[in-house]
Amino acid sequence: MTGEALFVCGLLVVTVALFMSDRFRLDLVALLVIVALAVSGVLTPREAVAGFGDTVVVLIAGLFVVGEALTRTGVASAIGAWLLRTSGSGALALQIRLMLVVALLSAFMSSTGAVAIFIPVVIGLSRRTGVPARSLLMPMAFAALLGGTLTLIGTPPNIVVNGALEDAGLEGFKFYSFTPIGLAVLVGGILYLVTIGARLLREGESSTSEPSDEHGIDQLLANYDMKGRVLLLAVEASSSLVGRTLGEADLRTRTAFSVVAVQRSRRFGDDDVMIADQSTILRAGDALLVVAPAGLTKPGPPEGYGLVALGREALSGVLDNVLGVVEVVIAPRSDLRGKTIRELELRRTNRLHMLGIQHKGDNVTEKPLDYELAMGDTVLLGGAWRDIDRLRKQTGKVLVLALPREWREIVPAFRRAPWALAIITAMMVLMVTGTLSAVISVLAAGMALVLTGCVTMPQAYRAVNWQSLVLIAGMLPMGTALAKTGALDVGVEYLVSALGGVGPLGLMAVLFLLTAVLSQVISNTATAVLIAPVAIGVAEGMGVSARPLVMAVALAASAAFVTPVVSPVNTLVMGPGGYRFGDFMKVGLPLLVLTMVIVLLLVPVLFPF
Repeated sequence: MTGEALFVCGLLVVTVALFMSDRFRLDLVALLVIVALAVSGVLTPREAVAGFGDTVVVLIAGLFVVGEALTRTGVASAIGAWLLRTSGSGALALQIRLMLVVALLSAFMSSTGAVAIFIPVVIGLSRRTGVPARSLLMPMAFAALLGGTLTLIGTPPNIVVNGALEDAGLEGFKFYSFTPIGLAVLVGGILYLVTIGARLLREGESSTSEPSDEHGIDQLLANYDMKGRVLLLAVEASSSLVGRTLGEADLRTRTAFSVVAVQRSRRFGDDDVMIADQSTILRAGDALLVVAPAGLTKPGPPEGYGLVALGREALSGVLDNVLGVVEVVIAPRSDLRGKTIRELELRRTNRLHMLGIQHKGDNVTEKPLDYELAMGDTVLLGGAWRDIDRLRKQTGKVLVLALPREWREIVPAFRRAPWALAIITAMMVLMVTGTLSAVISVLAAGMALVLTGCVTMPQAYRAVNWQSLVLIAGMLPMGTALAKTGALDVGVEYLVSALGGVGPLGLMAVLFLLTAVLSQVISNTATAVLIAPVAIGVAEGMGVSARPLVMAVALAASAAFVTPVVSPVNTLVMGPGGYRFGDFMKVGLPLLVLTMVIVLLLVPVLFPF
């Protein structure tokens, strides 16, 4: 081995050690790798910084913009609400459904793209359910990697090994040849991640949690003693309210319950949410968003009206997607001073509802509708996001004191959600069909999202996680250096020569381990390119079929669970999940071993030697 090769191997060991130590930022270490490779002369300056122009880096940058558009148009929140609604109240069901959806998506498109699209969805789900994002993001990333093993086009290594077989004059794989084994690995992986993996992730939860300066809807409600007093009540078929208008029902006068909105199921599509109006005729099955009067020990439906409380999950979906809250303060020279909420008729003039009032920090509980507002009083208002946005743009009367974090996820471009859905669907079709390359498809989608107003250019720049991009761009030249100096070839030749008479199954195990180890430090595509011809050559020398061996190589190349720095899928979730380098080793290593066991058991059965 040459001196340059030894230097690169030593640099790789030091780099991994620095990553594991958590003493330095990962992106700083990656930049140091670039400098070391260039100063040593192993790579030219152009080669050392080539990672910043790599299509993978450009692809990920574009996908950050796509994810931002999903967030700002409310699409991410809607997907999250669907996942929450169909998964029930349990964190376990939510984890499983999330992993299945992302894995299925990754079977037909880039796993990196699938993860980038779902990161804002997961963040929103975490806020709604209280399930830590770190309990969802890493399992989602691993599920995306496993989902790539379901089809021939699911991940580049599958295509690479198939091409290697055909180039050697051997029979290639069919589109779904990977499916039985990939499905077994996916099921096994999900079972591991929701049991042992979940326990391992919880061990590091407290060390990575970070406080947020933003208040959510729940926190603002709690500040005004509204927690538990905002209810979603279903109108039963036998209810006396069926067929009557809200004005005729007059629930506020009769029960002190204030109706804010009506949610009505439609025959097709999502539920329709209407702001409460005195002329709204109630139907059986309608859900009323109401505010219970203060002073109730355990707020619940008023008796005698045929109303039944719905679950917290249903309430979150209504509040997050269509309705919200805003905290305002009465301005110094506002003409609202000295007037009562009843006199202001907020419901008629602004289509907003007063949820709570605070005077000098204390909640006004005695007849709040008749309380005369004073300068500096704060009022919590509830209503449709579009009406809150309209109030926010008014000046002179009130000053917006606090908008919940859900505002940032939903409001700014919610009317452009159809555009966002159409553009992203077209992007996925182009990627899956191969009409355009993945990177061009994403760039075109990003431009279209900006041109249609789904996201602005400043928002697009802010959406990019530059730390992740620098980390990936900084580590890509390491693979170039390993190949250029011959260090990779020497390692492969040494291991192959040491196989001896291990037999076909032993050979498969060694090739799996070799591929899996290399895929933790260089890209899985590069690993497959290097190892697939070796597997074919050794199989021919032993007189056995090469198909099971290259199948094992492809599956091992996708098992990049142990480090976060090579696979873009892992790198993307590292920051949002607050993970450390060691978290991937702790959770990913057992998953790698499980994958290897399943592959060694199933591949020889489905693809005999």
